[in-house]
Amino acid sequence: MTLRHSFQTALTGLRTHKSRSALTILGIVIGITAIILVMSLGEGAQKLILGQIQSIGAKTIAVLPGRQPKGPTDIIATFTDSLRQKDLVALERKSNAPYLDKLMPIVFGSQNAAYGGETYRPNIFGVTGLFALIYDVYPEEGRNITEDDVRSYADVVIIGSKVKDELFGNQNALGEKIKIKGRNFKVVGILPEKGQLSFLNFDEIAVIPYTTAQQYIFGIKYYHRLVAQADTEDHVPATVKDIQRTLRISHNITDPDKDDFSVQTQAQAMETVGTILNVLTMFLASVAAISLLVGGVGIMNIMLVSVTERTQEIGLRKAIGATPKDILTQFLLEAIILTVVGGIIGIALGTSLSLTISLILSKVLLLSWSFSFPFGAAALGVGVAAAVGLVFGLYPARQAALKNPIEALQYE
Repeated sequence: MTLRHSFQTALTGLRTHKSRSALTILGIVIGITAIILVMSLGEGAQKLILGQIQSIGAKTIAVLPGRQPKGPTDIIATFTDSLRQKDLVALERKSNAPYLDKLMPIVFGSQNAAYGGETYRPNIFGVTGLFALIYDVYPEEGRNITEDDVRSYADVVIIGSKVKDELFGNQNALGEKIKIKGRNFKVVGILPEKGQLSFLNFDEIAVIPYTTAQQYIFGIKYYHRLVAQADTEDHVPATVKDIQRTLRISHNITDPDKDDFSVQTQAQAMETVGTILNVLTMFLASVAAISLLVGGVGIMNIMLVSVTERTQEIGLRKAIGATPKDILTQFLLEAIILTVVGGIIGIALGTSLSLTISLILSKVLLLSWSFSFPFGAAALGVGVAAAVGLVFGLYPARQAALKNPIEALQYE
């Protein structure tokens, strides 16, 4: 019997029991859909986050308090107050970091803001005038934070678009005063609608001079981080080394393994985040793939039932000349057809759901989310589906091929 004839026979057998075939396919469809959905959304999330990190610029360097965690026991070491004014002064000396072009301390937290009868809890960011330049976010109305504001501990604030809407509605906010932790802050600028950028939603922030934030809002004398920029991308590695050397001298550290700070470039941040997201995506895809195994067991059960129900058909085919190989091929093809069809439907369904979710995230939630079709996952899904059909269909097919034709014809 030719392969073509075996294929036609397998299709006829599947059409005879459409409902059973459809239910068998369903398990494979669910598994492949889940894998495509997880992989597609995982790639979309990775592009979004890495794009946000990259948007800050390759020349940007972050200095964080606490040593870089290398294990669970190091996590507590990241919450320290190791970055202080003396470090800022040391790094601002050109002799210590000749390629360092910009340096900005940052303190942040959350506090209630009130105007009239309205209240809202924005994220408070204490910065300098370099904030707009480094993050490329300039006030749509009003002005930026100035060095005079920083030196004089000025009670001035720049608010995000959502903060403005929540507190002022359609009223003019520029020049008005909002109350934060008992102090009146004059609104000197309003940011345009920007959305999420590098883990920070600029629509929900209130930007004030870092000196004011330290003294009157948070009551601290240290910085939550320092953000620096090298003069060129080529000088980023040298600048990182200069920062590390200067801070070690400032902190009296001779052993680099005992650093109470960490320095991270955008490239390192992208690599770290990319690795984490890849591992998470693969883990979720592996969990989703378990449903394929369940679907494979279902196929084996259905095929065993089918072999039993079609015992007389098997006997008749053997009686008119079908060989055990022909019977084995027919039932294997039935299992493979079921899984491949389920794989194709699963890819189409998973792609449609991924595209729909991507559109919702980009159009409704205004995220810079792009749809990604995981070609590798699709190819792997169909391949795995076919393999599942082959593996789990082999035993029922072999049982069918080994049946004695005389006994099969007498089976009732």
